[in-house]
Amino acid sequence: MGSPATLTVSVAVDIVTGCCIVAIMDQEIISGLKERVSTEGLDAIVALSPENVTYVSGFVVPSQSLMRWRHAACIVTANGKVSMVAIDMEATTVKAHAEIKDLRIYREFIDDPMDMLAESLRDMKLDRGKVGIEMEFLPAKDFAALQRNLPAVQWIAADAIFNKARQIKTPNELALLRSLSKLTDKAIGDTLRQAKVGMSELDLAGQLLTRLFAGGAESYKLMIIASGERSQFPNVGPTERKLQKGDIIRMEIFGQKNGYLTGVCRTAVVGQPTSEQEKIWANLIECKYLVMDLIKPGASCPVIYRKFLEKFSALGFEPISFVAHGIGLHLHEEPYMGRYGDEIVQAGMVGAFEPLVYIPGRFGMQNKDMFCVTEKGCELLSDDTPTDTLLRVG
Repeated sequence: MGSPATLTVSVAVDIVTGCCIVAIMDQEIISGLKERVSTEGLDAIVALSPENVTYVSGFVVPSQSLMRWRHAACIVTANGKVSMVAIDMEATTVKAHAEIKDLRIYREFIDDPMDMLAESLRDMKLDRGKVGIEMEFLPAKDFAALQRNLPAVQWIAADAIFNKARQIKTPNELALLRSLSKLTDKAIGDTLRQAKVGMSELDLAGQLLTRLFAGGAESYKLMIIASGERSQFPNVGPTERKLQKGDIIRMEIFGQKNGYLTGVCRTAVVGQPTSEQEKIWANLIECKYLVMDLIKPGASCPVIYRKFLEKFSALGFEPISFVAHGIGLHLHEEPYMGRYGDEIVQAGMVGAFEPLVYIPGRFGMQNKDMFCVTEKGCELLSDDTPTDTLLRVG
């Protein structure tokens, strides 16, 4: 087992080439956080949310996001030392995968995890330090316990520090997200092509999950399968509704691997589309290519959104407040390419853009793609399913 700052290795499989992609996470991530801690004048930073514990440790603590009292925490100091706190129930799993030498284990229902976190901070000589912590995640009673345990610590909200760090992906994060984007897109495209009149949305859900897991995904978030009149609703799951001729089908899912997520949405029509549907789809695809052309290092996120609106407004429908958002360890991350904020696009960012239309009482259409920002511009990551014309099935 290596020292805390050594490399943590995870493996993803590229479904197109069948090759293993070795994702070396910790060295670049820990180095980047160490630099940010120093720049902010902190002595250390504490990750507490499932996303940021995974970001630091390179490992998803299985039940942390399911049971809020099962806290896990990672400390990164200004000199690059790393310590982790985990629950006894998952001690063997964490020890086998997280590869962090200084691992503190607390007993569920007996020990207070905040006591263990405080002990770790004291042992690292941080009991009088300036420490960043995730204020937006930590429950008030747990923060109060930390303050009682460490009255001399100056606590600083560190949520924005983690958010900024996670915006720029390392090459190994990019390799994982590329592979997972193609996997997710392929699972959706292959499932939609099998859709037929009389199949239920739940039938499609079963096929989608089978393909997603067979392709190498470990989990998923927010599966949306909405057909016919249900396609007008933004975030609804599958039902027993059976497909009918002329139905629009919207299918979206966030495939997950090693904690990272990729979101893809595809739209199909059962049979032949109407001229109105073809017109709407043509505009959404024009918006897709417009946004891709605009995404490049140095571009303004709100300017991209305003130029998108110029094209989208030809349809006469009300747009949502953004056309793209960052993605990685969470469904939505900064930056948003929308009407609010002033973020600038940078190389290494990964996101999803999703031109969409929801027509109340009728139907909805959406095309969501994964992208990353390179030095040259925008790279489309979800490129398995052709979308230039509306997919016809059934």
